[in-house]
Amino acid sequence: MTVFSVKYSRGSFIFPSAQPAPHRSFSEEVTVLNGFFGKLASGGRAYVMGDPMVPNRKWHVYFASNESIFPPPRMVTLEMCMTGLNSESASVFFKKDDGHNAKQMTKLSGISDILPEMEICDFEFDPCGYSMNGIHAQVLSTVHVTPEDGFSYASYEVMGFNPGAVEYKALIERVLRCFKPAEFSVAITVFGGHKWADSWGRSAAVDGYASRSHVEQEIPGGGFMMYQCYASCPNYSSCPKAVKVAAPLPKQIMHCWEEVEESEMCCVVEKKGFTIGEVR
Repeated sequence: MTVFSVKYSRGSFIFPSAQPAPHRSFSEEVTVLNGFFGKLASGGRAYVMGDPMVPNRKWHVYFASNESIFPPPRMVTLEMCMTGLNSESASVFFKKDDGHNAKQMTKLSGISDILPEMEICDFEFDPCGYSMNGIHAQVLSTVHVTPEDGFSYASYEVMGFNPGAVEYKALIERVLRCFKPAEFSVAITVFGGHKWADSWGRSAAVDGYASRSHVEQEIPGGGFMMYQCYASCPNYSSCPKAVKVAAPLPKQIMHCWEEVEESEMCCVVEKKGFTIGEVR
């Protein structure tokens, strides 16, 4: 089997010191990934996107492809990370003595309504927690939930859909209704261009939340990524830091990224006060 392209992405770990190798640092992860995929035509490209003033809210991406040999297919991928889940929403994902199972969690939480056409394979953990994989034609999705109070977390990912048939803001709001998080981030990866991506290439104003940061990054193969962080703000219209529409980004500023180990070369682009790093 020949690898065409590979992408590895994750948010910031809630408990970074508890992670086993090779996940003790992003530099370590990049080293391992380059060992497998660094010889693809693009070489290994690694990016860190986020607000440097909020170290626990960053998006890490590794990408490598043979785009000089095969043009990348058109595709949009959505990845959401949610923390501080509403306690009532989180309670759905605890097992109960009455036989409360994964199928009921999928229905009661509203996960089955995010994309109703998906065929879902779900699983509940003991005593709590939930995971599912969904498929419909070429569309794939997955959900993972850790509902414990104090470090509750949920993630949602979907790819392979037609961006002209699925509206960006409406989809993320359906996801948010399932979990009602205090904070969440959205990472969008697009191949095929802004015009083809339709609403998926633009920032979204989400009722009840204020946008805290918005960063974009071009990636090999003609693609781009958008990373946006939100925080709960019930009175959205009067929230002083809300960003309803992303403003044009100012001229890029190059500087060194201190978080990368000294043995590695890096370049960083700072846009609107938020950092994107590329580890080589």
